[in-house]
Amino acid sequence: MYLDKFDFKDKEMTFGSVLHVFEQNGFIHAEQWDYERVTFDYKMLDKTDNATYYLRVQAVAVDGDIPKDSTRIRFLTPILGRHYYPHGVEYDEDFKEKIVNKCNEKLEKVYKTFEQEQLV
Repeated sequence: MYLDKFDFKDKEMTFGSVLHVFEQNGFIHAEQWDYERVTFDYKMLDKTDNATYYLRVQAVAVDGDIPKDSTRIRFLTPILGRHYYPHGVEYDEDFKEKIVNKCNEKLEKVYKTFEQEQLV
């Protein structure tokens, strides 16, 4: 599920300037990069249905190589997915309102931090 309530898509920033913002907000980078792409994940556990969800904010390098701090990255639209063992993460589902709301709250917090630090 694409989460397009916030204007992340096509925003460009440096990798070093956004890494700490995501980490402060509970996202993990976990070495998920390949010089051209990066993913910041926020993991959510729902004990009511024993499910694991991931809010993913992905970006691509437009100038430089990830993980150099000076690399300019361009964000893609954030996505929400549910993990199914052993198959992986599925994105094309109907998600519970509480999960979608939690994702929107997280994205709002990240975006406000970007604004406070004058990154957007």
